[in-house]
Formats: sequence, structure tokens, C-alpha cells
Amino acid sequence: MVNAYDISPAKLIADLAEEIKSFPEISPPSFAPFVKTAVYKELPPENPDWWYVRTASVLRKVYLNGPIGTRRLKKAYSGRMNRGVKEEKSRPGSGSIARHILQQLEAAQLVEKVPNGRQITSRGMAFVDEIAFRSN
Repeated sequence: MVNAYDISPAKLIADLAEEIKSFPEISPPSFAPFVKTAVYKELPPENPDWWYVRTASVLRKVYLNGPIGTRRLKKAYSGRMNRGVKEEKSRPGSGSIARHILQQLEAAQLVEKVPNGRQITSRGMAFVDEIAFRSN
């Protein structure tokens, strides 16, 4: 059986994002069109469906690396900040976006809270495996 480990991450995330749009619990918040995804970014994302893509990416990360919390997700989406003539420095991704996405995934019963963060539920694992099987 094909699962998330066997398929290309880009293809899996794109297919998961399309399927996640059907969940009523998962929707972009009101600030989504205006927010930057990290401190080091200069502009907000150009893709209008970026919220669903990021949600799919977070769901995949929880599937592969769970239990995972906001701090590790901030680090996973970090990057180098251009500081002019000074050396570049690593800056974390947005914690607010990570937290909102985890809360929405929890409301959709795809992840659940555990003492060390959040881990994927059996429903979430079946959902990701089904999408991976169809994407193959």
C-alpha cells in the first residue's frame, strides 16, 4: 500500500490541498490575504490558496514527524533574513499561522493534542494515505 513516505512531497501536498478545501472546519482567517508567512519575508504569498497549501504541508509534517508543536513548525518554515550589509541570520516562520492551522486540523479531527504537541489521528492517517494512494 502506498503512503506518504512513498510519494513525492510536492505532489502529495498539492493533492492534499485540493481535498482539504472540502473540510468546513478549515478556511483561511480574515487576516490571510494580508499577512506575511514569516518575519524574513518581504511580501505576502502570491498564491490565493496558500492557506490550504500550508495546511496540507503541516498535515504532512505531523504525519511524518509527529508529535510536533508550534515551535518545531516555526523552525521548519524558517529562512534567512536579509539584513542589508550585515550577515544574514536565520529567522523563524510565523507561529500564529502554525497555531491557527493546528487548531483547524484539530477541529477537523485530523490531528489531536498530546503532551508534546499534536499527533495525527487514525482518521487523519487514513485521509493522507488515501490521497497518497490516489496520487500514485
